[in-house]
Amino acid sequence: MAAAEKNGARATDGNDLLAAVKAGGVIPRHVAVIMDGNGRWAKLRRLPRVAGHRAGRHAVRRTLRACGELGVEYLTLYTFSQENWKRPAAEVGALWHFLEEVLASERAELRENDVRLVVSGETGTLPDRVRAVLDETVAELSDNDGLVLNLALAYGGRTEILRAARRLAERVAGGGLRPEDIDEAALRSEFYAPSIPDPDLVIRTSGEYRLSNFLIWQVAYAEIHFTPVLWPDFGARDLLLAVQDFQGRERRYGDVGGIAADDEGEQGGSLFDPARWKRLLGRRT
Repeated sequence: MAAAEKNGARATDGNDLLAAVKAGGVIPRHVAVIMDGNGRWAKLRRLPRVAGHRAGRHAVRRTLRACGELGVEYLTLYTFSQENWKRPAAEVGALWHFLEEVLASERAELRENDVRLVVSGETGTLPDRVRAVLDETVAELSDNDGLVLNLALAYGGRTEILRAARRLAERVAGGGLRPEDIDEAALRSEFYAPSIPDPDLVIRTSGEYRLSNFLIWQVAYAEIHFTPVLWPDFGARDLLLAVQDFQGRERRYGDVGGIAADDEGEQGGSLFDPARWKRLLGRRT
């Protein structure tokens, strides 16, 4: 098959999958992604680790576009964790350089696609130049009312909770808040981006099975999808498959949801009747 025919087939398959997902059920309002595997992607190709980070930029663009097509309202990307500061200085410097480059080159497309940019994390620890570019981009896109792109930068879930607790303590000490008035809403109000709803779906690439201190309060009831795909290879199809997986799950939030409980009147007796349980358990064995 000619290359053009192969590409056409892929496009058709992608369109069919997009249509199937749109018709398949609820679209997650907020998708959060732990972008993992850049270093391993580079190592497999005998390239320096920073080459994987540069390649990951294209996966960000593909994911952002696919979310827009699907109707996702919020996309949070775990871009740089607090633990990432422990990496070699040259690699960290390259990451910040790439971020500046991406913001400068993608700003026009973000504006055209009505994307609004939000940043979560200890931004005061970022290099001055990076912070300046971020502030400029956030301000330039602030009037957009389409998809919200939330970059988690110098971010740690435990630090976010600790920071919120300290701020509430300061309010209590200052007399502006009573301890008994502290509830989940009060704590959330001190988070980095309190107006962004909790993620419905968390995706982690590269085959790792952990959250790595990412949105650990907010993902309490999120559905989590793990994929072996390394982040630089992640594309629209991978996102759609993750959403399709999400649509096949039942979110019960501790309730029984659509799972039918046994009818208390079934064959007589109540849920607390030992004789009834003997009958039920005997029937199932």
